[in-house]
Amino acid sequence: MKDTKRFQRAARLDRLPPYLFVELERAKHALLAEGVDLVDLGLGDPDLPTFPEIVEALQAACADPATHRYPAQRGDASLRKAIAGWFEARYGVSLDPEREVLVLIGTKEGLGHLPMAVLDPSRVALVPDPGYPVYQAASWLAGGEVVHVPLEPELGFRPDLDRISRATADSAQLLFLNYPNNPTGAPVDPELFQLAANLAHEHGFVVVNDAAYAEILYEGSRVSLLQAGGAREVGVEFHSFSKTFNMTGWRIGFAVGNAGVLDALAAIKSNVDSCVFTAIQRAGEAALSLPEERVGEQLEVYRRRRDVLVDGLGDAGWHVPRPHATFYVWAKVPTGEGSQAFATRLLREARVVATPGVGFGPSGEGYVRMALTTPEERIVEAVDRIRRIL
Repeated sequence: MKDTKRFQRAARLDRLPPYLFVELERAKHALLAEGVDLVDLGLGDPDLPTFPEIVEALQAACADPATHRYPAQRGDASLRKAIAGWFEARYGVSLDPEREVLVLIGTKEGLGHLPMAVLDPSRVALVPDPGYPVYQAASWLAGGEVVHVPLEPELGFRPDLDRISRATADSAQLLFLNYPNNPTGAPVDPELFQLAANLAHEHGFVVVNDAAYAEILYEGSRVSLLQAGGAREVGVEFHSFSKTFNMTGWRIGFAVGNAGVLDALAAIKSNVDSCVFTAIQRAGEAALSLPEERVGEQLEVYRRRRDVLVDGLGDAGWHVPRPHATFYVWAKVPTGEGSQAFATRLLREARVVATPGVGFGPSGEGYVRMALTTPEERIVEAVDRIRRIL
């Protein structure tokens, strides 16, 4: 009988840890299958519906046969023009919609492909720790080396860029930032953006800010990386429709900034995808045209939920900081347990889903992240359940 070789997956996948949120979903659904009532503070998936104007725009666009063909590779020209107008209104930065705007199949896709476009094998990607796991995974898949840049609690969960050695900075081709920050809820710091742009100029790397939570800001003003002096020569910023307009399932986002970086990313994308369904892009235009106060109304929903959770946990003896941005609460484990052990105990004993901080990097050990993407009455129930086990 002829021998056949067993299938072996690519060795590059061996560098990847299990994707934390997939493991969390598996454990959660096993309990749900048993009929267990869980309060889910795990994934950051908004429970608020997509704005009806966006849904109506999609419905109309779907009926137009012109949307049924392949979309423009960099995104529909009218959407890119709308993005440029929205960005200038928000940040006072004028963009060329032809060269400085690129439509994405969600920011996760764009961030996942970016290292393939700008990171050579064995060169360094500077990755925030704790941070969104995609930064690290995408850099490894591109063959790069990851150097964690700790987010310092005493600095308000910002990195101390002065601690990056010259040798590491010289080897770097990419620095990831994420403000407003997931998972810590830290707001934007304009000074940090300027320091990052200066460092990128000095050492010749690309700096990217993942601004998926730019519109979920409870205090302070919106700030873009591209407002920093010299940032457009070295940087790009990623924005998402998912969190702002409750469109996580729609898969649409965009990147703006340095034309050369966006050209490189577009070259990768042209070989692996065909951009976003044109009807969804038209819905994206409708989203960007919504009055600002409409989006602000849902910010107040998250603010109330934040205060219910933070104040309730404080009354239960678990004192956690009140986040200034995003819809996450980043809380130090109150019992001295590891983050995975504590999250498991919350799941099994309190029937509350929270995300262990270690899944966001080594510096996340000792923390859990709780999302405000569940109704207020369920957050009250979660607090009551947690109180019982503390």
